[in-house]
This record gives sequence, C-alpha cells and structure tokens, in this order.
Amino acid sequence: MKIAFDAKRFFHNTSGLGNYSRDLVRILATYFPENEYILLNKNKSERAKNILDLQNVRFVETSKGNFSRQLKMGKDAQHQNADIFHGLSGELPLKWGSKPIKKIVTIHDLIFIRYPRYYSFFDRKIHFWKFKKAADSADKIIAISEQTKQDIITFLKVPESKIQVIYQGCHKAFKEQQSEDFAQQTKEKFNLPERFVLNVGTIEERKNLLNIVKALKDTNIPLVVVGKKTKYFKKVEGFIRENKMKVHFLEGVSMDELAVIYKLADIFIYPSFFEGFGIPVIEALFSKTAVITSNTSCLPEAGGPDSVYIDPKNHLDIQAKIKFLWQNESERKRRAEKGFEYVQKFNDEPIATELMNLYKNILR
Repeated sequence: MKIAFDAKRFFHNTSGLGNYSRDLVRILATYFPENEYILLNKNKSERAKNILDLQNVRFVETSKGNFSRQLKMGKDAQHQNADIFHGLSGELPLKWGSKPIKKIVTIHDLIFIRYPRYYSFFDRKIHFWKFKKAADSADKIIAISEQTKQDIITFLKVPESKIQVIYQGCHKAFKEQQSEDFAQQTKEKFNLPERFVLNVGTIEERKNLLNIVKALKDTNIPLVVVGKKTKYFKKVEGFIRENKMKVHFLEGVSMDELAVIYKLADIFIYPSFFEGFGIPVIEALFSKTAVITSNTSCLPEAGGPDSVYIDPKNHLDIQAKIKFLWQNESERKRRAEKGFEYVQKFNDEPIATELMNLYKNILR
C-alpha cells in the first residue's frame, strides 16, 4: 500500500499540527513497515530527519506553480500511484486527476467556530470554507476526539457514519526515562524550584494562563510556564508585576528537557477553555505527574477518571484544587499512578493499528 501525506505541517510546524503529523508517519512506518509513505511538500526541512531516514518513508517535491498545495499536490500523489491521500491538518487538495485514490482528512478542532473572537473575520471564513470542502470531498474523516466528532457533525453537517475518532499520542520523549545526570543538568540550566506547578502551551487567551496566575496569588506556590508568547502575555505579565509575583517563563526548551520538566513537576495545570484534544495532558500523564485540567470540551477524554477537574472561569476553584494536591503527596501519587495506567490507551501501537485498519477498510 502507498499512502501519500500533505507534509506541510510535518516539515514546518514546531508544535501541535507538526507533532501530530510527525508522530503519525513515524508510528505507521515503524509498526507497518511493509507500506510506502510519501511526504509531499514544496520543500523539506531538517525537522524529523530521523523519520525521513526510514527506508519506507520518502519526500516528493510537489509540482511548481502558484497554489501548488491546493491545485497540484493531489495530482502529484496520483502520479506516485498512491492508494490513499491523507490530509493531516483539515485540508485536502482541490484538484485531482482521473486515477483512483481514496481521500482521508484529519480534523483537529473547530475552535474558530466555537470561539470566533480568537480569529479575524477573514480567517474564520477561509477556515470554514477549507474544512467544509475537505469534509465533503473526503471518503473518511478522522476526528481526534469525540468532542471534535460532535462539532464536525453539528457545524459541518457531516453524517456520523463518515467520521471515525482516532486519538493521537505524544512524542516518545515523554515515555522514556531520561538519565539522572540529564535531569540535574536541566534543573540547573533553567534554575527550576525544588517544587513547582507546571503549565505548558502557547500563552494565548484560550489557554487561560491568567487564571492560573490569579489562583496562585498569595500562595507562595512556584509556577513554571513553557510556551510561546503572544500579545496576551502582556496581560499576564501586567498582573504578575502588579502583584509582585515570581513566575518562571522558560524558552528554548528541547523535547527531552521538556520531558524532564514534566517529571520534576509536582502538578501539571491546564485550565484551557477549549481544546481539540489536549496533548499536554497526555504528556503529563505519561510523565507520571498529577493533572488538573478543565471540565470542558475534550479534556476529560484526555485526562481520564483520575485527573482533577476545574471550572476554567473560576480562579478560586483552580486555587482550591491546586492547594488540595500541593498539600497531599499521597493523593498526588495515587492520581499520577492511575493516570499512567489510563494513558496507555494513547500508546503508539494501538493508535497505529487503528489508523492502518481504517486505511485497509477504505480500500475494500
């Protein structure tokens, strides 16, 4: 079987969509090496070179010209005699040749519809048009959570039978045990406190860092934040300065260093208002760190029955739950162990098997 992928995000996104794309190709190539995996894009990058080095994975440059991703990538996949084309980030090419090829698209979330204030009018219109077009032309849609599946049915008017939920996993670094020496080096490099609460994710309004900071005001509980700053950061920074708080913002963190930081944290806090899935929650559970997250959207799907859930709009609720876990080591450990058992369902092999079964079924 030959599977072609829209590899734009694979090569050029550092976080969410890029991590999903790289992990998906990696696990398929690892567990089903008998197939050929073709990465289509205008150019490649050094990112994920280890995946491209696999014998059954290869890069193919798309045809030159304007809008080649939309107008030529589909035909390029057909010229490679691909059986399946998989759009990994909510889009499919608009033009196709006459050769038969099955089309699959992964839709991660429809946050731009649920929370329009986070997007410009133009971006909302473009996103909706692209997602609706892809959903209509796909033979099968992969939703990364039950929440996303319901949103696709509601907002894109797609029949339920066309959608399959296949969860995503996370980078292998979070499942490995880094050495004591490396852990100590990481701790010293970033000057980490002995004990701390951790938050990971882009510093934007939807991720709700301000309510974490409000919750920790006057508690003397250290907070470590890893994430790309947006203009929302100024709002958070203003509150921190006004209340003379100390928050550790880390930059330039490698994947292995991040894995260590998760393991060193007492608590992982993720009070996002809405997510398509919530990969940082999975990363924390694999790291055996107790999780506090929102009782909204798909986050209970990611967090499982033993994470602690909060109302993300209520900083006093967040504060109470943080204090509860911070002061109770045995409860932290119990929840971390139970969470680690739960998160095994997001391991590479079961996800790869679900994907391959979908590919095989669609070709029948």
